[in-house]
Amino acid sequence: MAEPFSLYLHIPFCTAKCGYCDFNSYAGNEHLIPSYSQALVKEAQLWQKTTAERTVTTVFFGGGTPSLMPVDEMATMMEGLRAAFDILPDAEISLEANPSSLDEAYLRGLLELGFNRLSIGVQSFHDEELQALDRLHSAAEAREAFQAARSAGFRNVSIDLIFGLPEQEMASWQESVEAALALEPDHISLYALTVEQGTPLARDVARGRTPAPSPDAQADQYEWTEQRLADAGYEHYEISNWAKPGYRCEHNMTYWRCREYLGLGAGAHSYLDGVRFAVAALPTKYLELVDESWKDLQAGGEMKMRQVISGEPITPELAMSDTLILGLRINDGVSLAQFQEQFGVDALERFAEELSEPFDAGLVEEANGNLRLTKRGRLLGNEVFVRLLPD
Repeated sequence: MAEPFSLYLHIPFCTAKCGYCDFNSYAGNEHLIPSYSQALVKEAQLWQKTTAERTVTTVFFGGGTPSLMPVDEMATMMEGLRAAFDILPDAEISLEANPSSLDEAYLRGLLELGFNRLSIGVQSFHDEELQALDRLHSAAEAREAFQAARSAGFRNVSIDLIFGLPEQEMASWQESVEAALALEPDHISLYALTVEQGTPLARDVARGRTPAPSPDAQADQYEWTEQRLADAGYEHYEISNWAKPGYRCEHNMTYWRCREYLGLGAGAHSYLDGVRFAVAALPTKYLELVDESWKDLQAGGEMKMRQVISGEPITPELAMSDTLILGLRINDGVSLAQFQEQFGVDALERFAEELSEPFDAGLVEEANGNLRLTKRGRLLGNEVFVRLLPD
């Protein structure tokens, strides 16, 4: 029986580009949406033969702002995906959304198309912080969007928040967390603000216009949040993610467990048949290359997948590193027995040198047959991960 896989659909459109964002997203290109949804369907069909014996367990629309896609375009894409792939009836189907692009009618339309999980990018419940982050919604609109999701019938709703903003007081962060908890989301993702190279935020920090986020303040906020969410009944299952029992994001677990996934759309990445590969990032170039590949298919010519512009076979060494680096993000960690069964080597022996300092520093531990990050290690995970990268 062929292994199941996950689908990721990248929607690169945004109404405005946030200053901290380094994702593959573009403002002002909404006129491309109809052509783009058609191209995604064509690209799905290009992969139909390759994946014919495999089922799809999760589908995730990310971006960008996927909720900018009108319901009729969503319908086009979902119909095309179901025609091309064997999507399981109980598959988790998620959509990332901005509060400013949601209303109850739109959300009811999504439910009718089979979407059953919604991830709302709230980021903060303070209007001044939202403005500093270049977000287009207000705190009130975020609450309204969440309630609209519940009213429409969504029973699996996640909220994203960003902590560690420049000069953000602990009390301000605590108020945002309490505001989120008051809504009783099923899942919460919390991300430390990171200054990514090439972003407007990075330029402002470099020029002294904006202070850099404080790592110490971020650590304090993170540690307080760990305890607060535990008290509220949320399971801390991954470095940045908390869920009520039964509401882990199954799609993201695909990544952290190094299972295979196919990414469609401009800039999407994949891990399929032992190869990692990426699609052309610029939307107009993506449309052009998918169209060329589609014409090849229609003409009965050689399938060239022209939209795929880079690829890397996963060697055993890289697979072992990936398994540890990604698996350590999950609080349960990596099963040493499963690692031995998969690779035929003992992880603690094979990576003894790389893990020596993390063990001595109290960043990793062996518990119940698993290698996992300690509580301190979750704060300093990158110190562990960088040591596990292959040469």
